Amino acid sequence: MNIPTILTVKAIDDYTLVIEFKNRQKKKYDVVPLLKKERFFPLKNLAMFKMVQVEQGGYAVFWNSDIDISEYELWNHGQTIP
Repeated sequence: MNIPTILTVKAIDDYTLVIEFKNRQKKKYDVVPLLKKERFFPLKNLAMFKMVQVEQGGYAVFWNSDIDISEYELWNHGQTIP
């Protein structure tokens, strides 16, 4: 199955991302489990967390050059929402 690319991402106060994919499907993704990994520690700062952006081409979301999450992870482990 082809994973659709990401169109938009929005960060919510409870460390959840709302992602809209190219096929117009939306998913919620809980980032809390990732905050236990050293690479994701900076995202514990809510202001930093809210700076999330979609990478050019829509293949990931990112915060800086060290912190990103692929469209594959978001698609396969995100919760579908209406």
